[in-house]
This record gives sequence, C-alpha cells and structure tokens, in this order.
Amino acid sequence: MEDKRLVELEIRYTQQQELLQELSDVLYQQGRVIDALQAELERLKRKLDAEPGLVDARQQERPPHY
Repeated sequence: MEDKRLVELEIRYTQQQELLQELSDVLYQQGRVIDALQAELERLKRKLDAEPGLVDARQQERPPHY
C-alpha cells in the first residue's frame, strides 16, 4: 500500500513539474509580446508627437451635444 501511495505522489509531482514548465513558457512568450507592443506604442507616440497635423483637430473638439 505504501508503494502505491509513493508512486501516486511521484506521478503527481511529475505532472505538476510539466505544468509549471508549460506555464513558465507561456508567461515568457506573453512577456515578449508585451515588450513588442510597448515598443510599438512608444514608436507610434513619437511619430504622433513629431507630426502634430496627423491627428484631425476636429477630433479634439467636443461633440455638439455637450
């Protein structure tokens, strides 16, 4: 009975280790995506700041119902 319990614990441990590695890989990939998106956002902010006429001034006005 003790051997069966030990085997079950070892199986659970192995499964948890595999799941932990999968989660770590997903987290790493998401971090890379976030870094790329932040870099793109900064690039677009700089482009927008460099070209003030790029944004339609009418978009900055309040709509008539205000």
